[in-house]
Amino acid sequence: MSIPNEALQKLMQEIEARAVFSQQQLQIVKSQMAAKQRDIRLLQLTSKELDTLPKSTKVYEGVGKMFVMEDLDSVLTRLDNEKKSAEGDIRDLQKKFTYLETTFEKAQDNLNQILNRR
Repeated sequence: MSIPNEALQKLMQEIEARAVFSQQQLQIVKSQMAAKQRDIRLLQLTSKELDTLPKSTKVYEGVGKMFVMEDLDSVLTRLDNEKKSAEGDIRDLQKKFTYLETTFEKAQDNLNQILNRR
């Protein structure tokens, strides 16, 4: 039982399009993960610097074009929450990356199987 050439060609184009899309999405996810990791590093460094300050130090946080005085504990808490959120985002991006990687590999395998049948 053989598949007509037109149907085979159409199938190959669809699989190739899926592979290309997955590869593009993989690159996007990689860059998003790198950005989140940079954010986490920046939050860690900021938190480390703030930990060296005495508790009575006045800390100002930028809000738009102005600065608002905050107590040190609330700033450290906010930084910790942002760090946890970014770590959660990285876990989600890892799952997406694994899914896209599997999709890409399956598309490549399907293309190889079709080409080996010819």
